[in-house]
Amino acid sequence: MKEEYDFTNAEQGKFYRPLEELEIPIYLDREIREFFFKNIKGRHNSFSLNKIVNSLIRQDIEISKKLLPEKTA
Repeated sequence: MKEEYDFTNAEQGKFYRPLEELEIPIYLDREIREFFFKNIKGRHNSFSLNKIVNSLIRQDIEISKKLLPEKTA
């Protein structure tokens, strides 16, 4: 390691990304992943695991909204 570093032309925050912009990987359990690949991939030409999982989560959110009472502030 050098004793000194020159940061004269450094740009602070160059690689900073707010949490909202980060793409966080989500790992599915093996049996869930296998289910989708075995049962759905062959049926759809434009198979996208991301689209299918997001669609299922959206449906779950809508069901949850109907079942759970809204919080009052």
